[in-house]
Amino acid sequence: MTDLDTLAPDFVEAAHTLVYCSVSTVDRAGRPRSRVMHPIWEWDGRRLTGWLASTPSPKMAHLAGRPYVSCAYHDGWAVAVVADSRIEPVTDDAGRTHVWELFRAAPPLLGFDPGAIGVPGWDAPTAPGFVVARMDPWRVQVRRVQPGVGVELRTWRAAGESS
Repeated sequence: MTDLDTLAPDFVEAAHTLVYCSVSTVDRAGRPRSRVMHPIWEWDGRRLTGWLASTPSPKMAHLAGRPYVSCAYHDGWAVAVVADSRIEPVTDDAGRTHVWELFRAAPPLLGFDPGAIGVPGWDAPTAPGFVVARMDPWRVQVRRVQPGVGVELRTWRAAGESS
């Protein structure tokens, strides 16, 4: 098993380079649902945190009943990273503003101005249409193909997690 201190920076670098990932949830009927999303991640040297910005939508209702997601990124060949996370809505204005500013400050393609892209209800970080959720990973995996060497697969799991 890999230490998060060595894995998280590689995960964030890959996720922020690849930008878009498949985010899987489970709907109210117990069926898997996947959609392409654009999370942003923070690593502070101790904790890896992911942030999703969305609109009020069925996926948010799915998360209310089953608050877990799997975010899978891949470049089609050499790099694949996955974060399986517990997720919870962020409803306070300070938290929502923090995420708004993270997206605004990040370089393109990862970064963008949420208020300028034309999503209805995204007029400001505290607007009702700007929905934010925090992801706290319990499992993170980084896979890289090293030409001439083979596949490097590193996995971290939170304490107490076995699968």
